[in-house]
Amino acid sequence: MSLKKREIAPASSPEATLTAHGLRKSYGDFRAVKGVDFEVYRGECFGFLGPNGAGKTTTMKMIYGAAVPTAGELVVAGLDVARHERAVKRRIGVVPQENNLDDDLKVKENLLVYGRYFDLPRKLVLQRTNELLDFVQLTEKAESKVEQLSGGMKRRLLIARALINDPDIVVLDEPTTGLDPQARHLVWDRLRELTRENKTLILTTHYMEEAARLCDRLVIMEGGDIIARGSPRAMIEEHVSPQVLEFRAGHEVLEALEALLDGRADAVEHTGEAVLAYTRDADSLMAEVREAGIEADNTVYRQAGLEDVFLRLTGRSLIE
Repeated sequence: MSLKKREIAPASSPEATLTAHGLRKSYGDFRAVKGVDFEVYRGECFGFLGPNGAGKTTTMKMIYGAAVPTAGELVVAGLDVARHERAVKRRIGVVPQENNLDDDLKVKENLLVYGRYFDLPRKLVLQRTNELLDFVQLTEKAESKVEQLSGGMKRRLLIARALINDPDIVVLDEPTTGLDPQARHLVWDRLRELTRENKTLILTTHYMEEAARLCDRLVIMEGGDIIARGSPRAMIEEHVSPQVLEFRAGHEVLEALEALLDGRADAVEHTGEAVLAYTRDADSLMAEVREAGIEADNTVYRQAGLEDVFLRLTGRSLIE
């Protein structure tokens, strides 16, 4: 295995490495996933977004064998998970949301021991361990105890562990939760390098910036269904106007703004102490606000992003 020198075949039509048709999962009378269809192509990063309880974690668990589908078809790396569960697990690497590294072992030992679970030759496991520690920039920490690592280092070690069996697909559940910006960007760099090596990444995240930066395509789930799909750019273009004006002010001023903007902006949303106006011409809309003599305490102009799409489709109420 070489993380840096593997030759990549010339680009051609996308090759599906994972397909789901009518995929369902029920727990008693509760339908967690209600019959979803999607394809993931080899060498891409595919994202699942959604509020808590949307069904994305259950879908992920079915992909890596932690949950058995109730109905539908799920083919992973060319194998039907219903008939080849063990074989599928050998083709997948999993980076869980929670840290489940062995704190009693050293950094290098965590990889060596995990590699043996796949019945890999000792010499090959050692070779891959050294390559992966270099890949995630933890070579200097090889003999350190896990408990001595920072949060960012632990996340990188989890990624290295997920790659020890040289999987076709890597499933990442909230891979940068709790990390500081510097550590998060380092993890992003490593994940982007994996897709360049033709690894397929399947990602869940609550960070919209992370999804926009990493995902080639994604789906948004709500209530066990897929409610939107496409590339981040395509989804922004489809569901929201390109420019956003955020007005922050007192209650009376915001009410006046809403009345003025209604019919002038493409869409208006009131959230907390702000009014958001979606438009294709922010300058003209702002000029109308000034001409009306309405003064907001703080006005921000920005380009619409994936978070706007997410909130537009799933709502702004907190879901627990």
